[in-house]
Amino acid sequence: MLNRLFGFDPTKSTIRKEIVAGITTFLTMSYILAVNPTMFSQLDGMPGGAVFTSTALAAIIGCLSMAFLGKLPFGLAPGMGLNAFFVYSVCLGMGYSWQFALTAVLLEGFIFIILTLTNVREAIVNAIPISLRNAIGAGIGLFIAFIGLSSADVVVGNDSTLVALGDITSGSALLALIGLLITGFMFMRNVPGAILIGIIITMIIGIPMGVTEFKGILSEPESIEPIFCKFQLENIFTLDMLVVVFTFLFIDMFDTVGTLVGVCIKANMVDEKGNIRRIKQAFMADSIATTAGAFLGTSTTTTYVESAAGVAQGGRSGLTAFAVAVCFAISLFFSPLFLSIPSAATAPALVIVGLLMLESIVKVPFEDFSESIPAFVCVIMMPLTYSISNGIMLGMIAYVLINLVCGKSKKITIPMYILAVLFILKFIFI
Repeated sequence: MLNRLFGFDPTKSTIRKEIVAGITTFLTMSYILAVNPTMFSQLDGMPGGAVFTSTALAAIIGCLSMAFLGKLPFGLAPGMGLNAFFVYSVCLGMGYSWQFALTAVLLEGFIFIILTLTNVREAIVNAIPISLRNAIGAGIGLFIAFIGLSSADVVVGNDSTLVALGDITSGSALLALIGLLITGFMFMRNVPGAILIGIIITMIIGIPMGVTEFKGILSEPESIEPIFCKFQLENIFTLDMLVVVFTFLFIDMFDTVGTLVGVCIKANMVDEKGNIRRIKQAFMADSIATTAGAFLGTSTTTTYVESAAGVAQGGRSGLTAFAVAVCFAISLFFSPLFLSIPSAATAPALVIVGLLMLESIVKVPFEDFSESIPAFVCVIMMPLTYSISNGIMLGMIAYVLINLVCGKSKKITIPMYILAVLFILKFIFI
């Protein structure tokens, strides 16, 4: 039954591993439950409580879609970066209403469904060279490690050097380093569920340090009525809507592609040609989640790179995604408890997972500079531009241009030329 429902294979994992993996993934991505309400409440007419409920519901629908349709161990929720573009660029920057932005997200979801049914998204993944696919995993590893370190103030902003070392002698930074030592030690001792145990222990240590703030246990979910199905359908065929939808499409598509490629390669969930199994179903789950999220009143729902934490714990099937959905459902009623987990407690998990994902870089042929230079561009630009999609696009552009200049045009397929041109146009005009 589990195999039929979730693609669970008892020869590759166990039920316990899948559940622990789901809980681990949830804990590393649950920050969205705190971030989204804070961010969207800056817009008039979007109450924080309603946004919290819609965020959790969108995550539940997304994870269930991935569990039953994609049968892959990925968690979905309204995406970071995409929510910032929604609030700060479309609404506060361009001056559009949040109803306008929700309409754009709805259209994006419908377009993604069409692109998935016509195999366009799958063709885009298959057009990425093998060296870049391996580089994507390593780049994501550096990216999520950077996210973890910056969220715990181990790495902070600096006007002179852009980034600098934070105060690691106290507060969140010190707690994160303590948690990193604890989690790393358990990994070296092969302790089952090391990442999840590390998060819990770090959270408890943070109580006497004043970093973990206990916010309670139970609360009743607020209604999403103020933001449910609030669309401006009269603006669908305007040029402004076209630009916003196109930008949402680009950011979400290549963030999702990067996450699926990088994490699946790390988990060995690819065939002998390096292609991801059930990629079309995974894209469809992502498309359904985005469309449902728009109806619920939240920004684009996407596959989370933090899913790598669950994969590192042994998650290999949709049962992991189902466990993530259950955790989000529970969080609707235990939101104060889950929101008590500080970012310093999840930071060590992201750093360890980042280390594990670097492994794929050894598969890049470094002796062939026509392969290794684009791969390096892809890897380094993900953390430095704080974007998976930027890393993929710049890596693909570099791959096409370098091989074209070096007289190796036979390596470049027509889809690669098309993607490179589209990426260049995206950077020029958007």
